[in-house]
Amino acid sequence: MIEVRVSALAVDPSNGTPIVILKDLQNDRAIPIWVGIFEASAIAMELEGVTVPRPLTHDLFFNAIKLMGATISRVEIYDLRQNTFYSNICLRDNMGKEIIVDARPSDGIALALRAKAPIFVAEKVIKASSDIDLGGHLSREDIEKMQEEKIKEFLEGLSPEEFGKYKM
Repeated sequence: MIEVRVSALAVDPSNGTPIVILKDLQNDRAIPIWVGIFEASAIAMELEGVTVPRPLTHDLFFNAIKLMGATISRVEIYDLRQNTFYSNICLRDNMGKEIIVDARPSDGIALALRAKAPIFVAEKVIKASSDIDLGGHLSREDIEKMQEEKIKEFLEGLSPEEFGKYKM
């Protein structure tokens, strides 16, 4: 497993789908993962330090984990099949027992950021991600260029409904 960090959030120009770009800390390789708007919002909000008056879904789950005395020790993205990534959230309970929870990578990333837990990607996934079917819209170079996009611009473009804003 190779440790990665969230390098950028970008938007696929062909269809407006958010992309989380992970960066291999050892070899500076990029791993693009297409995610949903709500997951992208949760990731962006944590990266930017944005707080909301009421907990959103990822905050709720993270708070529940903490209240049960568990911690998120790491997130592992372990497989890529037919352009779908597979991951686990690895928890440690208050007795030191490891608990593995199957999760979408986007949810795992959002929770890892909240817990300040490391994110790992299997070497085979990094290699396979270079073969992802980009639908003829994005080249590997396009993805590399998107790494410098600002998260703030992504957040500013969200509507209140997409942002998950709640009235009190």
